[in-house]
Amino acid sequence: MRRQDDWNNRMTSPDKLRLDDQLCFALYAATNAVTRAYRPLLQDLDLTYPQYLVMLVLWQDGRSTSRDISDRLQLTANAISPLLDRLEQASLIERERDRTDRRVVHIDLTERGIALERSAAEAQKAVVCRTGLDVDELDRLRDELMALAKRTAVSETAES
Repeated sequence: MRRQDDWNNRMTSPDKLRLDDQLCFALYAATNAVTRAYRPLLQDLDLTYPQYLVMLVLWQDGRSTSRDISDRLQLTANAISPLLDRLEQASLIERERDRTDRRVVHIDLTERGIALERSAAEAQKAVVCRTGLDVDELDRLRDELMALAKRTAVSETAES
């Protein structure tokens, strides 16, 4: 409990209300830097970063529903639909309505979408190299960030 009290006293003092002391800004700056690093590499693949995330889900999971993809990426159905539209127009995915429940839309990779995975892996490798982190550091950072996201979401739900 003492550790929590020390942290509360330290972080709630007015001198800590500085941009450089904010976790949210550090996350924001890191997100922007990584996304900017991906941008030219993904442009070569004719993908935006959000489209790339959709493709990652499909490469990993295979056939998915639009709901599965939106849940996995923590996006609303309204946000996922335009991404799927553009990927379908680019012939990277195909959509098929479920035969028993017309509300469900299945998403499959096309041959072109499957073939794009190798190039995307090269883009990811290039971005990882730019971070200067070794594999263990990268895994640890990712795991800590995912745990932070999960804890924050749980505490947000508990406060509601």
